Amino acid sequence: MKYVFWGIIGVCILIQFLAYIVWRIALHSPNKTQNDDHSVAEDEQTKPILSKIHSMIDDLNAIPYETVSIVSRDGKRLYGRYYENKAGAPVLICCHGYRGTPSRDFSGGATMYREAGCNLLMIEQRAHLRSEGRSITMGVMERYDVLDWIYFVCEKCGPETKIVLAGISMGAATVLMVAGMDLPVNVCGVIADAPFTAPKPILQRVMREMHLPVKMVYALLVYGAWLFGGFRLSDRTVNAAEAVKKAHVPILLIHGEDDRFVPCEMGREIAAANPELVELHTFPNAGHGLSFLTDEPRYRAICMSFLQRVLGDR
Repeated sequence: MKYVFWGIIGVCILIQFLAYIVWRIALHSPNKTQNDDHSVAEDEQTKPILSKIHSMIDDLNAIPYETVSIVSRDGKRLYGRYYENKAGAPVLICCHGYRGTPSRDFSGGATMYREAGCNLLMIEQRAHLRSEGRSITMGVMERYDVLDWIYFVCEKCGPETKIVLAGISMGAATVLMVAGMDLPVNVCGVIADAPFTAPKPILQRVMREMHLPVKMVYALLVYGAWLFGGFRLSDRTVNAAEAVKKAHVPILLIHGEDDRFVPCEMGREIAAANPELVELHTFPNAGHGLSFLTDEPRYRAICMSFLQRVLGDR
């Protein structure tokens, strides 16, 4: 009986150890290169445009901004960068992706939106850069952070200030999740570039590509997220496609057809959830989050047309 007892204890310790390892690899933050603006993955899709990416990042970082902050619902201090063009102008709240930075993920888009006359709030997601937290939550907590940033803008700029949410990758999935929530009436629209449908399918897809035993590793990750990250990764309300069904604001969805991280099919699935509200544009030959750089004139035209439609006279 004694051996059985210690055997059970040993198995429990092993499971917790494995859950910690899986959580740390997948969701612990920050990792070594995460907060480096110039840490861009070099692959066959990014190598030809790497110098342009670095140049755009440097250009954005040279623009002065105001550091702003809020406290999240779970007590974490979150930071953002506020770029003001003109008092009273519409505000775009920009949400970067998984282990990304505002300058890296919005180096092109930020310039475009500023040229359109908008003020920008580029948030630093929890567990990234200066924002507190030790775990990326794949939208579980980030959606509430974005909602609180909306309230921050309403307080800072006035409750009648028009707001558009913009996100890339995990940030795109997050703003779509927010679109299905009870939003202030001054939120006019959402721009989502390369979103995933929900944490489970995208994480399991990555696990399959790594030739891991998907069911076991995902179960360990869910346990590790709860035990070490303090959140429920299995929360079924964390689903961009389901949230879009409940949305009441126009949505612009952009996806690269050669996205090798978040497949374009996920974008199409989200669009199909509410075709009357979602405007979908796909970009041939564009990799993950690279639609802007693949066809900048078309990307600009699509976004400017959408902003003109949802913001109207300013």
